[in-house]
Amino acid sequence: MKKAIVIGIMLGIIFPKAQSSDSLKSGNKLTVSAYAELFYTYDFNRPEGSHRQDFLYSYNRHNELNLNLGLIKGSYQNDNFRANLALMAGVYAEDNLSAEEEILQYVNEANVGIKISKTKNLWIDAGIMPSHIGWESAIGKDNINLTRSLAADNSPYFETGAKISYTSDNGKWFVSGLILNGWQRIIQAEGNQSLSFGHQIIYKPNEKITLNSSSFIGNDKAKEEKKMRYFHDLYGNFQLTKQFSATLGFDIGAEQKEKGSKSYNLWYTPNILMKYQLTDQWAFGGRLEYYNDKNGVIINTGTENGFQTFGYSFNLDYLIFKKVMLRTEARGFTSKDAVFMKNNGLKTGNFFITTSLSAWF
Repeated sequence: MKKAIVIGIMLGIIFPKAQSSDSLKSGNKLTVSAYAELFYTYDFNRPEGSHRQDFLYSYNRHNELNLNLGLIKGSYQNDNFRANLALMAGVYAEDNLSAEEEILQYVNEANVGIKISKTKNLWIDAGIMPSHIGWESAIGKDNINLTRSLAADNSPYFETGAKISYTSDNGKWFVSGLILNGWQRIIQAEGNQSLSFGHQIIYKPNEKITLNSSSFIGNDKAKEEKKMRYFHDLYGNFQLTKQFSATLGFDIGAEQKEKGSKSYNLWYTPNILMKYQLTDQWAFGGRLEYYNDKNGVIINTGTENGFQTFGYSFNLDYLIFKKVMLRTEARGFTSKDAVFMKNNGLKTGNFFITTSLSAWF
């Protein structure tokens, strides 16, 4: 009952009253959408439990039919105001928001925006928003590959704060600055009294190329353990031919070794993603990736060489109906140390197959 009351209050705040047909005709637009993705993964390491690897936050169950993400979203926009509220359930929500209060684990988005210029596309938005970092999102159908890269799973999917953004009149430039509660946080970590900051620049010189630069600067720990973190996300999307597209991405981060230290631990991850649209219904996708976090800033293995892992994947997609997709992916990892669960032990390699069925409207 308490959850229903809180969700109802949130709906009332973001969508204050229903719009009449006359107000909708005057330029106001209210839309409702939904997305659901079921999946099954078979991990050939056969881990003891259904939970597979600690560093994966999507599709992370073994030999179990499950919901990765179920989402319903309401959006409202007119010339000077916009708002979004999205509620969710599934493995993605369970794994990515485990540190948040229970009621907040159902919230995917809750934000409002106000246009602050009469002549330019200049906005201020605040609330729980999709992350400004990364080339993949939580919505599976929007990504080249079925599963998420190590880069995506180990950088923010969402963020809470405020941003000011500008889109140029020709649509080629998008620039924003952000004030955030932390690294993928709704509520700040207990004892953390500092805000974080970020930027995003997107440049689209033409319809075939998109270039992105995003950053994060801040501390995500309690005051007594404060360590500054600096992170940059760089990627480009390229439509090389009518059928063939590619994404090249490179993330790099640095965090202080100790509070006040001038020495930093580094981690980085290059990625190559490719897609070939064979027909309107059939498509192939692939990914090559490498993740180096030797000192365990993001993925702490406790081993001599830390997390130094190559990954590859290949997926086949079939659009059954206009808004129903079946996908199958084979994916493998090879690491310098034994970091992948196998039965009740560890090994240096991991191979698994995932199938998903998604639908949306």
